[in-house]
Amino acid sequence: MTRKFDGTRILIATHNAGKLEEMEQLFGPHGVSVVGAAEMKLAEPEETENTFIGNARIKARAAVAATGLPALADDSGIEVEALNNQPGVYTADWAETPDGRDFLMAMTKTHTLLEEAGAPHPRRARFRATFVLAWPDGHDEVFEGKVNGTLVWPIRGQTGHGYDPMFMPDGYDITFAEMDPAEKNRVSHRADAFQKLIAGCFG
Repeated sequence: MTRKFDGTRILIATHNAGKLEEMEQLFGPHGVSVVGAAEMKLAEPEETENTFIGNARIKARAAVAATGLPALADDSGIEVEALNNQPGVYTADWAETPDGRDFLMAMTKTHTLLEEAGAPHPRRARFRATFVLAWPDGHDEVFEGKVNGTLVWPIRGQTGHGYDPMFMPDGYDITFAEMDPAEKNRVSHRADAFQKLIAGCFG
């Protein structure tokens, strides 16, 4: 039996404006407003785990410890089958530069590695998202989502964030970055995890 969330405002343990915007749109119909970690001036904890669940739990518990509020964190990434499911939990690390994250660089690196490996087409990949909702008493609930698809090159589209311009979900002939945000929020890995979260803790 999962624990129900009974508040009207939830802390989202992310400094990523794109993720926060997605969360605002997802939570909107459920009468829950969101506040981000940056707005609360929270430090970004070091993500030292090698699993999505581990890193999401670090972020959620750090936000709870800093504010005393229940917090939702997600850790997500893309797994490329021909690259032994890399970058996976290290997706954001592949984009790190001294001046912030550069996902064009990360996508170019991914494409270059696939070319060097002679990876056959279609180049299969999946986005994965793991949500951890943590309470001040130490309790947490975990929900996982995924969406399968193929990688395209050159990249396409202007919306979305991260690897969205490179990822075409199964059943579509457009990338996440070419998709209307409302449609993406209906079919994405985050939407899959979110639907499970809503059913478990808000339903």
